[in-house]
Amino acid sequence: MRKDAREAVYKLLFEYTFTGVLNEKNEEMFCNVAKITEQDVDYIRSTSRGVIEKFDELSALVMSFVKGYSSPDRLNKAIYVALILGAYELKYSKDVPPAVAINEAVNLAKEFGGDESSSFVNGTLSAINKANG
Repeated sequence: MRKDAREAVYKLLFEYTFTGVLNEKNEEMFCNVAKITEQDVDYIRSTSRGVIEKFDELSALVMSFVKGYSSPDRLNKAIYVALILGAYELKYSKDVPPAVAINEAVNLAKEFGGDESSSFVNGTLSAINKANG
């Protein structure tokens, strides 16, 4: 299920923001969950690695649209990771419609960062989408 796969990527990226490396054991664990399809495994692997490869670029993009924060360290980490993943899907995932990328990032931010984060994530990613559209 893509929602579960996206959540797995989110968790891998959250860990990455602390360690600076992809935890391949956790990636493998997420890929071996019973309800994950082969297509979802491909999504987890390609997206987590794609985001990490472009992490600095995505961070700079996100921060250029975030108002009132001087650095990523000042943002709630859960919200920051949702923004990074959403920005990646907007910019690089041609099979994910922009509205879906934004909505899924909003849902991840709400689940892991709190309900108040939804308008912030929605507004930031909508601005990124408009600028890069």
